[in-house]
Amino acid sequence: MKKLHGIVAAMVTPYDDHDRIDLAALDRLTDFLLAAGTHCLYPLGTTGEMHLLSVAERTRVAEAVITRVAGRATVYVHVAAMTLADSIALARHARAAGADGIAALTPSYFGVTDRELEEWFVAIAGSVPADCPVYLYAFPQITANDLPPAVIDRVVARAPNVVGIKYSGMDFLRIDDYRKLRGGGFSVVVGADRLAVAAAAMGCDGVVTGTGCAVPELYLRLWNAIARGDAAEAARLQRTQQDYSALVRHGGSMPLIKQALVVRGVLPAVRTRPPLLPPAAGDAAEFTRSFADWCVRHGLSTGAAPAAG
Repeated sequence: MKKLHGIVAAMVTPYDDHDRIDLAALDRLTDFLLAAGTHCLYPLGTTGEMHLLSVAERTRVAEAVITRVAGRATVYVHVAAMTLADSIALARHARAAGADGIAALTPSYFGVTDRELEEWFVAIAGSVPADCPVYLYAFPQITANDLPPAVIDRVVARAPNVVGIKYSGMDFLRIDDYRKLRGGGFSVVVGADRLAVAAAAMGCDGVVTGTGCAVPELYLRLWNAIARGDAAEAARLQRTQQDYSALVRHGGSMPLIKQALVVRGVLPAVRTRPPLLPPAAGDAAEFTRSFADWCVRHGLSTGAAPAAG
């Protein structure tokens, strides 16, 4: 089973000017991430605006990314939806389409019990073949549902293809608890990329980053410094990452990540779906100036969006 590792790009979902999935722009984004050396691609998560897409749209995005990657990197498709039926349909589709694995978020909005969490994940993991690895996804500050380690233990006992967790919280003690699961063999990747150096030091396997979708070169430099044990360079690059992260509100603004990709020449325009809106004209201009200047200082290219090959 392929697991998530290193720099995992949580991809945005581009739209065209008719509010359809922009497949040409999605191909450009995929190529951009692969050219930088990104280890794993992760479409249709929070950064991919999962809950703003229909099931049919999500299957098109998954197919497009998997086809474009063509085995050049690991692809995990995020499949959780507001209903279990949709989640299972998306999980089965992702695996049939050739995804290396799937990831599934806790239920959102509705507060659930530990038993309900367990049954949710067991049903999703059990809907795909036993050789399909599954990562659980905990984002408690957004979903309003925590994912206790004891629940994960019970899930894995019933669904052994659950091999890891993406944790987007900021609790180091919880990260440590997750790392100790299954005798220390449970894979943990963090979604808070400002914790990359600290999380790697704790034994985490990688970082799932939405903000890094626009500047994968920086994140690869950071991870490579971590991997070769260059603590001083890793600390310097983590500070650089934090400066950039502040520009895009630490991943809290998908429109700004898309704006950054426009500046990089990957997307042709910032197109969003309500309730998300493109930055107002003045804000967009200010961000473009700030981000373009940041790119120049750190040796990253900017320019017009190229045609998809």
